[in-house]
Amino acid sequence: METPFDWITVAIFAGLAVLLLQRSMEDKPSDSIAMYFPPAIACALANWLGNNGYGMLAAALCVGVLAYVFIVLKPFPKRS
Repeated sequence: METPFDWITVAIFAGLAVLLLQRSMEDKPSDSIAMYFPPAIACALANWLGNNGYGMLAAALCVGVLAYVFIVLKPFPKRS
């Protein structure tokens, strides 16, 4: 854990893990584990890019991961 990208991607990944665990405890899970593969792999790629000098690309990928999480996984349900 030496670069900011290490911390950022681990934090995003931890949030994904918590969301997966929370959703897997539901009586009828609303999503499958396959939906979590793209952001998890993108976190690993963003970390690798950030650690190897491609900071702007890594930052864009982190933003893309967060967009995927909010658009596809919808961590915050709508209140009625």
